[in-house]
Amino acid sequence: MIEGMADNPVVAQGHGYLQRKDAHLKRLRRIEGQARGLQRMVEEEQYCIDILTQVSAMTKALQAVSLELLEEHLSHCVVDAARSSDEAGRAKVDEAMGAIARLLR
Repeated sequence: MIEGMADNPVVAQGHGYLQRKDAHLKRLRRIEGQARGLQRMVEEEQYCIDILTQVSAMTKALQAVSLELLEEHLSHCVVDAARSSDEAGRAKVDEAMGAIARLLR
C-alpha cells in the first residue's frame, strides 16, 4: 500500500468499482477489440461512414464504462468520505465534479 493511504479509511477499504472489476475488465477488453477493429478498417481503407459508425459505437461503450465507474465512485468513495468528515466528503465531491467536467468536454 502507498505511504499515507492506510491512514485514509476510504482508500484502505478499496475502490468502489472492485466489486464489479471483472465485468469492467470484460467491457474494456471488448472496447480494446473495437479499437483494433477500427485500426484494421483504416488499414483496409474501408468506407468512411462505416468507420465513423464503429467510432460512435466505441465512444458509447467508453461512456457506459465511465458512467458505471462514476456511479460506483459516488455511491462508495464519496459516501464513505462524507461519513468520515465533512471536509473529506467535500474533497471527494470536488474530485468527482472535476471528473464529470472532464467527461463532458
